[in-house]
Amino acid sequence: MYYSIEERAGELAAYILENKATVRAAAARFGVSKSTVHKDLTERLRRVDPGLYAQVRKLLDLNKAERHIRGGLATRRKYKGE
Repeated sequence: MYYSIEERAGELAAYILENKATVRAAAARFGVSKSTVHKDLTERLRRVDPGLYAQVRKLLDLNKAERHIRGGLATRRKYKGE
Protein backbone atom coordinates (compact mmCIF):
# COMPACT_ATOMS: atom_id res chain seq x y z
CA MET A 1 0.00 0.00 0.00
CA TYR A 2 1.10 3.57 -0.58
CA TYR A 3 1.88 6.00 2.20
CA SER A 4 0.78 9.00 0.18
CA ILE A 5 -0.97 9.93 -3.02
CA GLU A 6 2.14 11.79 -4.16
CA GLU A 7 4.20 8.61 -3.77
CA ARG A 8 1.68 6.72 -5.90
CA ALA A 9 1.82 9.44 -8.55
CA GLY A 10 5.61 9.10 -8.69
CA GLU A 11 5.41 5.31 -8.95
CA LEU A 12 2.83 5.55 -11.73
CA ALA A 13 4.96 8.06 -13.63
CA ALA A 14 8.06 5.87 -13.34
CA TYR A 15 6.14 2.80 -14.53
CA ILE A 16 4.63 4.60 -17.51
CA LEU A 17 7.97 6.04 -18.60
CA GLU A 18 9.94 2.80 -18.14
CA ASN A 19 7.40 0.66 -19.99
CA LYS A 20 5.98 3.26 -22.37
CA ALA A 21 2.66 2.10 -20.96
CA THR A 22 -0.81 3.48 -21.46
CA VAL A 23 -3.03 4.83 -18.69
CA ARG A 24 -5.12 1.68 -18.97
CA ALA A 25 -2.08 -0.59 -18.56
CA ALA A 26 -0.85 1.40 -15.56
CA ALA A 27 -4.29 1.25 -13.95
CA ALA A 28 -4.39 -2.53 -14.34
CA ARG A 29 -0.85 -2.92 -12.99
CA PHE A 30 -1.45 -0.79 -9.88
CA GLY A 31 -5.04 -1.87 -9.23
CA VAL A 32 -6.57 1.59 -9.48
CA SER A 33 -9.01 3.15 -11.93
CA LYS A 34 -8.01 4.90 -15.15
CA SER A 35 -9.46 8.09 -13.68
CA THR A 36 -7.17 7.82 -10.68
CA VAL A 37 -4.11 7.28 -12.87
CA HIS A 38 -5.05 10.22 -15.06
CA LYS A 39 -5.66 12.52 -12.08
CA ASP A 40 -2.41 11.45 -10.42
CA LEU A 41 -0.40 12.08 -13.56
CA THR A 42 -1.99 15.29 -14.76
CA GLU A 43 -2.80 17.13 -11.53
CA ARG A 44 -0.87 15.73 -8.59
CA LEU A 45 2.41 15.00 -10.37
CA ARG A 46 2.47 18.53 -11.79
CA ARG A 47 2.60 19.91 -8.24
CA VAL A 48 5.03 17.33 -6.86
CA ASP A 49 7.61 17.01 -9.67
CA PRO A 50 7.20 19.38 -12.65
CA GLY A 51 10.20 17.87 -14.50
CA LEU A 52 8.82 14.33 -14.32
CA TYR A 53 5.39 15.69 -15.22
CA ALA A 54 6.78 17.16 -18.46
CA GLN A 55 8.22 13.78 -19.48
CA VAL A 56 5.00 11.94 -18.67
CA ARG A 57 2.91 14.57 -20.48
CA LYS A 58 4.87 13.96 -23.70
CA LEU A 59 4.20 10.22 -23.49
CA LEU A 60 0.51 10.74 -22.66
CA ASP A 61 0.14 13.08 -25.63
CA LEU A 62 1.83 10.52 -27.90
CA ASN A 63 -0.46 7.75 -26.62
CA LYS A 64 -3.49 9.95 -27.23
CA ALA A 65 -2.36 10.68 -30.79
CA GLU A 66 -1.85 6.97 -31.49
CA ARG A 67 -4.89 5.52 -29.75
CA HIS A 68 -7.00 5.36 -32.92
CA ILE A 69 -4.31 3.18 -34.50
CA ARG A 70 -4.19 0.80 -31.52
CA GLY A 71 -7.98 0.58 -31.55
CA GLY A 72 -8.01 -0.30 -35.24
CA LEU A 73 -5.37 -2.99 -34.74
CA ALA A 74 -7.35 -4.47 -31.84
CA THR A 75 -10.48 -4.62 -34.00
CA ARG A 76 -8.49 -6.25 -36.78
CA ARG A 77 -7.14 -8.92 -34.39
CA LYS A 78 -10.64 -9.51 -33.03
CA TYR A 79 -12.13 -10.27 -36.42
CA LYS A 80 -9.14 -12.29 -37.61
CA GLY A 81 -9.61 -14.55 -34.61
CA GLU A 82 -6.27 -13.88 -32.93
